[in-house]
Formats: sequence, structure tokens, C-alpha cells
Amino acid sequence: MQLRYVFTELRQGLRRNLSMHVAVALTLLVSLTLAGVGLLLREQAQLTEEVWGDELQITFYMCNGANDRNPQCAGAVDDSQKKVITAALKDNRYVDKIEEESQEQAYKRLQALDVEGVSGPDPVVKSSDMWQSYWVTMTDPHHSAEIIEAVAGLDGIDHVGDVHEVTGPILAAVDGLQSAALVGAIVLVIAALLLVANTIRLAAFARRREIGIMRLVGASTLYIALPFLLESLVVALVGIGLSGMALAAVMYFGVEQRLSSTAVTQWVGWEEFFSSFAIVAVLGILLTLVPTLLLTRKYIKV
Repeated sequence: MQLRYVFTELRQGLRRNLSMHVAVALTLLVSLTLAGVGLLLREQAQLTEEVWGDELQITFYMCNGANDRNPQCAGAVDDSQKKVITAALKDNRYVDKIEEESQEQAYKRLQALDVEGVSGPDPVVKSSDMWQSYWVTMTDPHHSAEIIEAVAGLDGIDHVGDVHEVTGPILAAVDGLQSAALVGAIVLVIAALLLVANTIRLAAFARRREIGIMRLVGASTLYIALPFLLESLVVALVGIGLSGMALAAVMYFGVEQRLSSTAVTQWVGWEEFFSSFAIVAVLGILLTLVPTLLLTRKYIKV
């Protein structure tokens, strides 16, 4: 196989269809960048759920007979009511762990926060003013509503503390951004496939005479198709390189310079960037080489 001829055809093909190749590279840039952002958002969603899903719990505060918020409380919770509440929690498949906190423990935790009016010889708040509570760790932070619905209406429950009312919208926003990025990437991937197909068709049409001569002298299909494959590979590498720089810019200017300064949650790092970029690189090569392999078999049959 004369590699000199192959590389000459590659150079001429890149020059002849320069505008189409630029269009494919730019489409790959946008589509692969969106796909990479979607992968990073998926990693971010998993990190957020790991941090918040492990550390944040649902708290069921029981009636204490002193400062009950629920008018249904007829006094302090008794042992029979606590047994019913405990059984309901243990029977719920989304409950992972149950921790009980007494009034004294709750009062000590409040004192540790150094709140004014709690400590001293004549405190405003006493241990009898605190609520007994169950701290429930969930198996899945998305199913807090099911646990609350099963327990909140039971006798002896005063009110529920669910921090997921705050974190839920944040997780939903991350999931929404991830879905939007992936949908946009899919649309642009289809556009890239169409551009690749048109580029191959135009390149084969422009070389139809050379391909016919090569067929007559017995050239193999691989020998004829190799310049097309190399063209697609070069365009893919350019698009992958540009998308890698775009993703690196997102990581540096967006995550490191801005988001990392906020202590809301743990943010994705360069380890997640490299793993996402590896997937993007493989995707970019497949998006160009696979359709090229399939279409060249059709268009080079002269």
C-alpha cells in the first residue's frame, strides 16, 4: 500500500472540503462539550446526593405537652404511641437507620450551639421545653415524601423537620440541567452525523473518476476508503481537542474560580473532568469513524 498516495489524498481532501470539515469540527465541538457538561452534571448530582443524602435526615418531633405546634397533641407522647411510630418507620422500605434523641440530649445539643438564654442560672429554655425526636436516615433521598406521609399523621407526632424541602429543588435543578445538556448534545450529534454523511458523499463524488480508475486496476476497498477514514479521524481529533479545551475552561473558570468558593456542597474536580473527557473522546471518534466506515462502502462503489 502506497502511504504517500494516501497522505496526498488526505491533504487534498481536507483542502477540497475545508468548509464542510470546519462545520463538522464546530458541530462536534458544541455537541461533545454539551455531552461532557452533561456527564459532569451527572457526577455533580451523585456527589451532591452522597453528601446530602448521608448527612441530612428527616426529623420527627414528638409531642412534649409543653410547646406543641400540633393542635392534635393532647399531651406528651406515651410509650404506646412511640411503639406505633417506631413500627411504622421500621416497616418503611426507604428507612435505613433510626436514631432516637431524648429531651435531655436535644437540650445538650442546643447548649453546644451557645444560644443565648439556654445556659445560666435561670435559662429561658429548659430541657422540658425540648422535643423528643426520631432522626431517620433514608436509603434514597428522593423518597422523603413517602416516609413523611406514612408517619407524620400518627398520634404523638408534633411536627416534621425535612431539610430536603430545601435541597430537593437544588437536586432537581441539577437533574434538569443534566437532561437539557444531554438532549442538546443528542440533537447536535445527529447534526454531526448528517454533516459527516454529506461530507463523505461530496468527497466521493469529487473523486469519482479516480475511484473508478482505482477500481479498474484492482485497488482494495480499504485502500480506497483509507483517505476518507483519515479525513474523518483528523476532523474528530480537532473537534475533540476543542471540546476538551471548552470543558477545561468550564472547570477552571466555572467550578474552581466561582463554585468552589461556596461551601454548599462538594464540587466535581479534575478527576471527574478527565473521566468525562475520556468518554467524550471515544464518543467523538465513534461519531466520525463509524458512519465513515458504513458510508464509504456505499459511495465508493463506482
